[in-house]
Amino acid sequence: MSSSNNSKHHEVVIVGAGAGGLSVAASLLKRRPDLDIAVIDPAKEHSYQPGWTLVGGGVFNIKQTRRSMTSVVPRKVKHYEQAVEQFDPDNQTVTMANGDALHYSILVVSPGLKLNWEAIPGLKETLGKNGVTSNYQWETAPYTWENVTKLKKGRAIFTQPPMPIKCAGAPQKAMYLACSEWLSQGRLKDIDVEFCNAGAVLFGVADYVPALQSYIDKYDIALNLNQNLVEVDGDKQLATFEVTDANGEKQRVEKSFDMLHVCPPQCALDFVKNSPLADDAGWLDVYPDTLQHKRYENVFGLGDGANTPNAKTAAAVRAQAPVVAEYVLSLLVKQSPRAVYDGYGSCPLTVERGKIVLAEFIYGGKVKPSFPKWFIDGTKPSYLAWLLKEKSLPWVYWEGMLKGHEWLVKPEIASKPPRQ
Repeated sequence: MSSSNNSKHHEVVIVGAGAGGLSVAASLLKRRPDLDIAVIDPAKEHSYQPGWTLVGGGVFNIKQTRRSMTSVVPRKVKHYEQAVEQFDPDNQTVTMANGDALHYSILVVSPGLKLNWEAIPGLKETLGKNGVTSNYQWETAPYTWENVTKLKKGRAIFTQPPMPIKCAGAPQKAMYLACSEWLSQGRLKDIDVEFCNAGAVLFGVADYVPALQSYIDKYDIALNLNQNLVEVDGDKQLATFEVTDANGEKQRVEKSFDMLHVCPPQCALDFVKNSPLADDAGWLDVYPDTLQHKRYENVFGLGDGANTPNAKTAAAVRAQAPVVAEYVLSLLVKQSPRAVYDGYGSCPLTVERGKIVLAEFIYGGKVKPSFPKWFIDGTKPSYLAWLLKEKSLPWVYWEGMLKGHEWLVKPEIASKPPRQ
C-alpha cells in the first residue's frame, strides 16, 4: 500500500490546519460524519488573521484573534502535530518531520504561504522596533497601534510588495486606519504619509478605486506606484526603494521614516516548492475552477498556497472549501464531480474607523456582491460593512466556517463535469 513500512492510512489527509484545511475537514464531516480524516500541522494555536488589521488599528485585542488548536480541530479528525517534510504523490504518502509517513486515498494541501522577511535586507532584524512594524504577523500587529498612538509628527511610510500577496488590501487598510486616528486627534497635518506600492495601480479591481482614491485625497497621502521596498536600516530609520519609471528604468531611492509599516514579499513554502505538486513558481499546481491538481487527480489544493488567480483571502477559502469537499466525496464514491469555484474573494477595506469599502469579486475582476445595493453598496464606504467586519465576520469564521456551515457559499454545480 505504501513505500514506507511505518505508514498509517487515512481516507483523507489534509496538510495545514489553517482556515483552508479546517474548513474542508468540517465541510467533509457535515456531508459524511464517518469519514476518516487526518490533518497535519505543527502549530498549537490557530489565528484569525483577518483580525490583525483591526489589532493594528486599535479595535481588537490581539488575544481575540487566537485560539488553541485543540479547540478548533474537529473532534473526529486525527491531528498530527508535525511539520511536513515530503510529498510522494505517486505512492500516495506524506512524510512528516518525525520520519513517519501517512498514506492517503485523497490528499488536500492547504499550508498557506511564506512571509519572506529575509528577502529585504535589514528588515527582520529591526521588525518590532525602530518604528518598523507589520500587521502581517501576530507578534507585531500590536506594535502597529503603538506606533500610531505615539507618532505626533514626521513621516509614515506604508509599503506593498509585488504580487502575489495575501489580502492585497491589507497594506492600505493599515494606512487608512492610522490616518483616521491621526485625523481624529488633529495630528495628520503634521505627519507626511506615503503609500509605496510596487504595483502600477492602487487596487486591482477598478470598480473600487474611486472610493479608495477619495480617501487617498482626504488624508493627503502621497501615492507612489512602482516603488518596491528593497532594504531597511532600522537604526538610521532609512528605507531603500527600487523605483521604476515610465520607461522601465530602475533606480534606488532612500527615504527616512519615523514609522514604517511593511507588507513583506511572499512566496510558496519550501516543502511545497520542492515537491512534485508545485508549478514552476513553486505554488500548488491546481485547476482554477475545480482546485484539483493538474497531474494527480486525488490531490487538491486551496488557500494561499495554490496558484489559482483569485485574491488570497479568508473569504476565498470560505468559498473554496465546499468545492473541495464536494470533489473529495465524489472521488471516494467514484462519481464525476461537478462543483465549480468561480474565483470569489472579498476584501473589506477599512478606509476609516467605522467605515469599510466591501470589495467582492470573482475571476477576471468581475464584481460579485453578496448583498443588495440598498443594503450595502460595496463600491462606497459603509458603516454596515464595518459592523460586518468587526462584529459578524469573526463569529462567522469561528462558529460557521470552521464548523462546516456554508452560509452564502454553497458551491455552484455545473451541468456536466468541468473536465473528464
